[in-house]
Amino acid sequence: MATAVKEARGELGEAERAEIDAIIGRARAAMRAVERYSQQQADRLCQALGWATANEKTFTRFARMSVEESKLGDPQGRISKRFKIMGVLRDALRQKSIGIVEELPAKGIVKYGKPAGVIASLVPTTNPELTPPYTAIYAVKCLDAVIFSPHPRSKNTTREVVRVMRETLERQGAPADLLQCVGRPSIASTQYLMSRCDLTFATGGQPMVRAAYSSGRPAYGVGAGNSTMVIDETADLDIAARNTRVSKTSDFGSGCSADGNLLIDSRIYEPFLKALEAEGGFLASEPQAKALERVIWDEEGHRLPDSVACAPQRLAELAGFGIPADRKFIMVKNDRIGPQHNWSREKLTTALAVYRYEGFDQALEMVRQIYEVGGKGHSCGIYSHDDGHIDRLARVAPVSRMMVRQPQSKANAGAFNNGMPMTSSLGCGIWGGNITNENIHLKHFMQTTWVSRPIPEDRPSEQELFGEFYDTEVL
Repeated sequence: MATAVKEARGELGEAERAEIDAIIGRARAAMRAVERYSQQQADRLCQALGWATANEKTFTRFARMSVEESKLGDPQGRISKRFKIMGVLRDALRQKSIGIVEELPAKGIVKYGKPAGVIASLVPTTNPELTPPYTAIYAVKCLDAVIFSPHPRSKNTTREVVRVMRETLERQGAPADLLQCVGRPSIASTQYLMSRCDLTFATGGQPMVRAAYSSGRPAYGVGAGNSTMVIDETADLDIAARNTRVSKTSDFGSGCSADGNLLIDSRIYEPFLKALEAEGGFLASEPQAKALERVIWDEEGHRLPDSVACAPQRLAELAGFGIPADRKFIMVKNDRIGPQHNWSREKLTTALAVYRYEGFDQALEMVRQIYEVGGKGHSCGIYSHDDGHIDRLARVAPVSRMMVRQPQSKANAGAFNNGMPMTSSLGCGIWGGNITNENIHLKHFMQTTWVSRPIPEDRPSEQELFGEFYDTEVL
């Protein structure tokens, strides 16, 4: 009883602290055991971990287990995330992480890769089958150790994934304690873990990200999304509609990258709505939209958990109406943006808002307004063949990544047909309160030592440096 009271206060008992300290001690011992591994040995472990978790049979089991345990998302959508582990492995194997990792002869610079240390990985409830393998591959590549802190709602899935990875390491003669899992996850235990590890990767809700940043240790966090897509008059409507459906329905819209707002040029507005309906969209009436709003947000605009990552039929049922069984997502017409207008917020389910704009200048202003409501720093996209429009959006959108003619939730975190680093964690930069706006990938799992040798002097003349101001009258 005393322990429960302490944990409710955010405190941790001596026994719980000792347990986490012991886990960290084992992680450091495991790192010492592999500190002389070659790049080839590390790469072989990464391949073994990749196969153990991303073979179709095992990953399908993980995906189904995660949905059954958390009661969130769509099993088929989860299964489709398998390609992410393969993409992470591809990126990891093509880079160096041990010894010399980069040489810049013209600058006399040679960079040496070093482990980041013992990493605390906060596993979100929506990705317990993906976050641990993604993290483990990049970490083992750099000879780091990882301690996973599961979300209580999906802790059994996380434990099972980590168990499989530990057995895989043992079969390869490597210490299993490179990868460990907190036995009794709680807010208090996670906070203590973060304060004792060398680095934290915080993938999850904003309260936990803020806790990671205040732990006193370095941390990589993520920000909230509110993915907004511009569909201009040059877009291929069938492709844009199909990609919208793919993005919005993946894992029932649980991802921060899932399309939330569509800004549609007035000249193609009606035809595009028809294209969306052909892809399985259901256009809600005004009363239905109001009913949906009441089950997605509370009166203060906070997201209600029961409607997160729901099938559209379930979402409609919660709102008190029915939709056909073949409908895959719900569309709500909207013409208002602001913190008091919930449909301009992040959705995290199979519903999205559609807007009409007159002229591209208005589209850009609507983008600015939407991100003032939420999602600044995360992502946006555009369906356009007008390079001028693409350039203008890229110059003003307050986001870290912008997808052109791609399904947002399948492309932001890397895809086999774009050059984004494969990941399951998306930094949102200073906009989103994060230290980086990059996709979190291999470089973030290592430290580097820069070795500098002398080069021929590179000192410009003062006239070259000061330009037209050189030798003018000084104040």
